Amino acid sequence: MTRTLVSGATGTVGRPLVTALQDAGADVRTVTRELTDPVALEAALDGVEAVFLLWPFASADGAREVVELIGARRVVYLSSAAVRPHEAEIERLIAATAREWTVLRPHAFAANTLRWAEQVRAGVVRQPRGEAVFSPIHERDIAAVAVRALLDDGHHEAVHTLTGPRPLTQREQAQVIGLAIGRPVRWEDEPEEETRRRLLGQGWPAPAVDGMLRDLAGPGPSSTTVEQVTGVPASTFERWAGEHAADFLGTMRAARIHEYGDPSVISLDEVPVPRPGPGEVLIRVAATSFNPSEAGLRTGLLRGVLDITLPHTLGVDVAGTVVSGAGDLVPGDRVIGLIDGAAAEYVVAKASLLVRAPERIPLADAAAVPVAGLTAWQAIFDHARIGPGSRVLINGAGGGVGLFAVQLAKHTGAYVVATASPRSAAAVRALGADEVVDYTADPLPGGNDVLINLVPGVPASVSELAGAFVSITEPIEHPRAVRFVARNDPGQLAELVALIDKGAVVVETSVRPLESLADLHRAAERGGLRGKVIVSVQA
Repeated sequence: MTRTLVSGATGTVGRPLVTALQDAGADVRTVTRELTDPVALEAALDGVEAVFLLWPFASADGAREVVELIGARRVVYLSSAAVRPHEAEIERLIAATAREWTVLRPHAFAANTLRWAEQVRAGVVRQPRGEAVFSPIHERDIAAVAVRALLDDGHHEAVHTLTGPRPLTQREQAQVIGLAIGRPVRWEDEPEEETRRRLLGQGWPAPAVDGMLRDLAGPGPSSTTVEQVTGVPASTFERWAGEHAADFLGTMRAARIHEYGDPSVISLDEVPVPRPGPGEVLIRVAATSFNPSEAGLRTGLLRGVLDITLPHTLGVDVAGTVVSGAGDLVPGDRVIGLIDGAAAEYVVAKASLLVRAPERIPLADAAAVPVAGLTAWQAIFDHARIGPGSRVLINGAGGGVGLFAVQLAKHTGAYVVATASPRSAAAVRALGADEVVDYTADPLPGGNDVLINLVPGVPASVSELAGAFVSITEPIEHPRAVRFVARNDPGQLAELVALIDKGAVVVETSVRPLESLADLHRAAERGGLRGKVIVSVQA
């Protein structure tokens, strides 16, 4: 195990470098302010075999003492393609002192575009020289090359020029960022003198301003060094922009509750865009949906049942587009899933909990599928276990779950008897019900193999209605009865998507905007909803 010391460990390159070294099995120590403290640095260097050196100052003052303390160890120095005078001096000091040394000279950091974030949010990036060309490099690729130079042999006296995989004008970079965040971003050229006055007014040192403007003078090169060293192609700027979308977006709208109560407690808040962690993706939400259980959550009836912290963002169904990928998902993939907090413009989810959205229906309509579809699937296949020739009574067939249950039961070859109100009867019959009973006027028929209860309230004399019972609401007192809460099962959800794309299952929805979510809850309390209602999030 190689013991390594990383300076600048909390910086743009330092953070991914520490993670990559740990993943590679190295014993990692870090220094930040201790770099120029001789006592602290000497203690940190004890037993260290390799050092990653990031010099955080614009001059080489004090560098000689630090390099001499590092001594005859393996050193990887993060310089720059510009090789400014202080960088050239530090390179010289290291070459004269280190047992083995490698210099990394990255060109334009992709992260430099984060300086545009405020302008990106306004929709216009106003900077000098939109046609200046660079090949922006992902900070993680710099870290990956540094890992190999720190841990592997064969990099002594190597000077690695590092770039991204292809050149882009600054104007094109702004367009890529716009695509990543789902908002148009326009470029406007700012005169260089105006830029200079602006930056000086913000406190930039004159040499730094002049150096930045000088760097815009010529086209940046492209190199294949990252792939040659690591065996993996350098990341595209598109990928970097997707991963950093939250940095450019800043805030988003989210429907939240800060306290329990009636629908008036639902507020549309401006909150920070969430940042995905390992194995997670950032999704631009097209739509979520309304589920009756959310009314219980809002009122506080589910306290102690669900682990909820206030304020809480509503929505558990999501249909949207991947902004920042993970696992097998890449930016642009259309996905659906069952997750918390989907009543927002953006949401983070584990990639393993998502499946690709149906191609046959609009993406927003697919938000109707996860909760209602999985509940119906598990009622039919896991608990009722019906098949060809079975007679099943679906009580509450006109609701969101019921419409899926009718279709899935018919798909198994069962004879389906469905209860529905007069306003839902035609839709239920069109989806395949063999008989439709108006529960507002007629008693429930008996002689069924199984009754699937999807509505509040348990029918009287249930033993006369069926031989077995499945309920998603109240428990049914019967030796062959089961009550269940649907579990999140991406495998089953993927099977349901396949049936939708084959045309075997139809998705019927009505649409409300996110702004009307409180009114939607009020309508549900009055019994004024029919079928499955999706909540459109993006304008």
